[in-house]
Amino acid sequence: MPRILGVDIPGDKRIEASLPYIYGMGPNNTKKVLEIAGINPDVRAKDLSPEQINLIIQAINGCKILIEGDLRRDVQTNLKRLQAINCYRGIRHRRGLPVRGQRTQTNARTRKGPRRTVGVQRNPNAKAGKV
Repeated sequence: MPRILGVDIPGDKRIEASLPYIYGMGPNNTKKVLEIAGINPDVRAKDLSPEQINLIIQAINGCKILIEGDLRRDVQTNLKRLQAINCYRGIRHRRGLPVRGQRTQTNARTRKGPRRTVGVQRNPNAKAGKV
């Protein structure tokens, strides 16, 4: 299992399908990096030589692609900024509601979480009913 920039990528897949396991590397970035590194996208990741892995790492750094920790930190700072300036999107993030204008009366369960139903609270001092 090859290791690129601190991430284990699956060795039995093509390198074109393995590189997106790195956070921030999508299909377009992967194609661009492999083209710059001069590596055939059909090669299996386990068949890469150390020199080819170094070429991939240099291509990623050369393209100035934000990946892994740097990208996660950048996204978090953007969210914190939106919340700090109290803009609409920041308020929606803070409340855990959909941010991009989706309806919330129905649906939106992914953002809102599971339904919380309001049940009847039984009075502990009430007399016991017929059994």
